[in-house]
Amino acid sequence: MVIYQSVISFNPPRRGPFGVIRLVWSPMLCPECKKSDTKVLDSRNEIRFVRRRRECLRCKFRFTTYERIEPPKIQVIKRSGAVEDYQRGKVANGIYLAFEKRPFGTSEIEGIINDIEFEITRHKDKMVHSKQIGDIIIERLKEADEVAYLRFLSVYKSFGSARKFQREAEKLNK
Repeated sequence: MVIYQSVISFNPPRRGPFGVIRLVWSPMLCPECKKSDTKVLDSRNEIRFVRRRRECLRCKFRFTTYERIEPPKIQVIKRSGAVEDYQRGKVANGIYLAFEKRPFGTSEIEGIINDIEFEITRHKDKMVHSKQIGDIIIERLKEADEVAYLRFLSVYKSFGSARKFQREAEKLNK
């Protein structure tokens, strides 16, 4: 069984004839033959994504997609006061580093990242402070794995000595 994750999104708006803006949709492609002739065999709605079992009409290859709705455009207010767009990749990189060489599979880590992103986008605000994002990540990692939590925390809070690291580890044991 082959599992693919896709994001339902439209390409950026393009100007058509006479300056009219049009949206261009990207079709689902078969991973084997790269054709767009697929049909959905089964569809299940989960809380944060839709799982679809698909079959290519040309080569008869079956595959599964997990489709998630593109999150709303959120602006992140950095510590310096600069504002930038929220980027899932930045959160994912930090979490993957925290879980490096830990007994967690990619699907489990992706689930944690999805939980964090869901929590971030659940707030009604279009502007979120980076500290709020960091706190959400820390809480979720604390529940998932103590080592990953400490690794992320040590970078997030810029531990300058082993003593600070030890204090945080002792807090976990209380």
